[in-house]
Amino acid sequence: MRLTQFTDYALRLLIFSAMHSDRLVTIEEAAAAYGISRSHLMKVANHLTRDGFLKSVRGRTGGLGLARPAKAIGLGAVVRSTEPDFAIVECFGAEDSCRITPSCRLRGILADAMQAFLAEIDRHNLADLVVDPALFGIERPAA
Repeated sequence: MRLTQFTDYALRLLIFSAMHSDRLVTIEEAAAAYGISRSHLMKVANHLTRDGFLKSVRGRTGGLGLARPAKAIGLGAVVRSTEPDFAIVECFGAEDSCRITPSCRLRGILADAMQAFLAEIDRHNLADLVVDPALFGIERPAA
């Protein structure tokens, strides 16, 4: 199982927002903190806002903030929202042309493993991931 870069960035942006829950954060500061592309992070932020994980405030003093408390944002919901599919092998996809699919047992085993993965991340929420930003050298801007 491998999550896409999009999901990785989504989780990072949510963690960054949760670590700074006392204020709005900007795409620029999150991109700088993680050393990732601003343009990619903008797409991620738009998706997370559209799906109700983040709220966006426009304007000079605007930015991003969590749309609900970190404890109310399930990691499973985020992953399901950001992953395009969970077709980890060909037979999981719509374009299955594998000749042994009808008699193969691998599909069932991998389906069970996927369900176990999703069940485990469903047990956790964003608050489980948040630590003191100073531990990562992320400083809060002066008020």
